Amino acid sequence: MKIRLDGTHAEITYGMFRIREIFTVTSVSRAYPDRSRPRHYRVFVNIIPRQVNQ
Repeated sequence: MKIRLDGTHAEITYGMFRIREIFTVTSVSRAYPDRSRPRHYRVFVNIIPRQVNQ
């Protein structure tokens, strides 16, 4: 699954931290500048579900 994160560097960093708690991250794109909002960026994250041991 691909997730798009938008925000400041701090917001994206926090979002990545939270995503990694739940999913396995397989790849992360570079931070693309958001042309409409200064100091905001876009990052694309590919994830897969974590294996649940029962």
